[in-house]
Amino acid sequence: MSHTISSDRQSLSPWVYFIAAVYFAMHMATSTRYGYFRDALYYLACSHHLAFGYVDQPPLIAVLAWIARHTLGTSLPAMIFWPAMAGAVRIILIAAFARELGAKHFGTALAGLLAATPAVWWVIDHQFAMNALEPLFWMGCAYLVLRMIHTRNTRLWLAFGALVGVALENKYSVAIFAIALLIGLALSSERRLLFSGWIAAGATLTFVIFLPNLIWNVQHHWPFLELMHNIRVTGKDVILPPGAYVKQQLLMMNPLSLPFWLGGLLFYLFPRDARPYRAFGFAFILIFAFFMATHGKDYYSAPAYGLLLASGGVATGRLLERASRIQSVLRPVSFAWLVLGIALVLPMVLPVLTLDAFVRYQSHVPIKGAKTERSFEGAVLPQYWADELPWETQVAAVSRVYHSLSPEEQKKTAIFTDNYGQAAAIDFFGAKYGLPKAISGHQNYFLWGPRDYTGEIIIVVGQGQDDVRKYFDSVEVAAKQSTLYALWYENQPILLCRGLKMNLQTHWIQVKHWR
Repeated sequence: MSHTISSDRQSLSPWVYFIAAVYFAMHMATSTRYGYFRDALYYLACSHHLAFGYVDQPPLIAVLAWIARHTLGTSLPAMIFWPAMAGAVRIILIAAFARELGAKHFGTALAGLLAATPAVWWVIDHQFAMNALEPLFWMGCAYLVLRMIHTRNTRLWLAFGALVGVALENKYSVAIFAIALLIGLALSSERRLLFSGWIAAGATLTFVIFLPNLIWNVQHHWPFLELMHNIRVTGKDVILPPGAYVKQQLLMMNPLSLPFWLGGLLFYLFPRDARPYRAFGFAFILIFAFFMATHGKDYYSAPAYGLLLASGGVATGRLLERASRIQSVLRPVSFAWLVLGIALVLPMVLPVLTLDAFVRYQSHVPIKGAKTERSFEGAVLPQYWADELPWETQVAAVSRVYHSLSPEEQKKTAIFTDNYGQAAAIDFFGAKYGLPKAISGHQNYFLWGPRDYTGEIIIVVGQGQDDVRKYFDSVEVAAKQSTLYALWYENQPILLCRGLKMNLQTHWIQVKHWR
C-alpha cells in the first residue's frame, strides 16, 4: 500500500524537458570554446588498452571512450555530447524523484531547475569523465529505494544490486552512497525493507558484476589503494578545515539555491507525513560527514545533493500552496531567483567567454573557490580550464624536436612524459604530427610499459633539467613552451636526452609514478 504523501504518478511538467534541453544545448554550443580536458585524453588512451581495471579508475569510462571513438567520434562536440546528455538525463531523473515524493507540476519543474543550478555540475558535465555519470547512478539507486518504499516490491533489490555493480565499474564511491542508504533505512521506519531475501540476491548480483574489476585489482596488487595512499602521504590534496569545507559546499552548489535544498533536507527530517523518507535525509548527512571527516575533495559529495534538490522542489511547492493568495507571484519569483543564480556563476563554470575576457571577469568576482590540489595554487585559471589549454601546442613542439633528428635516430627515440595528460596528448594528436606513442611512469601508462625503447635517446616532456640530468650522459633544452594560462608544470622546456645510464627495459620500475 502506498504512503499518503506519494505521487499520483502524473506526468512531469513539460518545463522539465525544456530545462534539460536548454542545459544540453548550452553545453554543446560551447563545446569547442577551449580544448580537450586532460582526463578525457587519458580515457581515450585507456580505450586503446581495454581491461577490467586501471590504476586510477574502474573500466567503465574506458569502455564509454571506446564506444565514443566508434560512434560519434572524438571531436570536441562529440566528446562533450556524452556528459552533456548525462546532465540532461540527471535533470529529468531528479524531477522524477520529486514526483515520486509527491511533487505536482510546479514542484517537478522547480526540482528540474534546481538540478540545473549547481555550479559544480556545469563544470562536470563539460568534461568527458566518470563524474558526469555518478549522479545518475546515485539517484538511480535512491529512486529504486523510493519505489520500494511505495510499492513494498522488494524484488527491486535485484535492480538495486545490478545498478550498484555497474556503478562500481564507474567509480568506487558509490559504495559509500549505497552503505549510507542502507544505514539510513536501518535508522528509519522503513527498516523492514532490509529484512528480505531479495537484498541478499541483490548483493550477490553486485558482487558478480564487480568481480572482474576486483580480480584485476588483486592480480595487480591493489594499485588503486596504493595510489590513494601515495596521494595522502605526499600531501597532494589541499585539506580543508570543517568551516572552509562547508563554505566550499555552498559555493559548489550555488549560494542562491541554498534555501531550496536546505528546505529539502528539512523535509526529509521533520514533517510527520515524510517519515517514510527519513532514510534519504540520514543518508545525505552521513555522506556529508564522511567526506568532511576524511578530507575528501568538495565535489565528492555532489551526487548526494540530488536527493535534496528533488525534495526541495516538493517542500517549496507545499510551502507555496499554503500561501495561496500570493502563490501566483511567488512561483515565477522562485524561478527567476534560480535563473539569476545560474546567470551569475555561468561564466565561471561554462566557457561562454574568451580566456582573456574570463580572466577579467574572474578578477571582479568577490568569492573565489579554494584549490583542491597544491599544484593548482598560483594558477590564473581554475584547474578545469587550465587543463584544457596546452595539448596540441605542446605536441607540435615535441614534433619539431622529434623531426629534427635523423630517421635512424627517430626509430630509437622515445617520448617520455611526466604525467598522463602529456602522454595522452601525444597519443591523441601525435598521428597528425608523425609521432610515435608516448611512454610514461604515471598512472596506467606505467603498466603499459616502455615498449621497445631502451633509453638511448629520449625526448622528455614535463620535467626540469635538474630533475633528469643525473640519469643521462647528455641533456639539452630542445624547445621552450609558454602557453598562456596553462598550469606552470605544463610550460616546462622540452628536453632532448641521450645516453640513459640504465636500461629502460630492466629498470622500468624506477619510473613508476602513482599519485
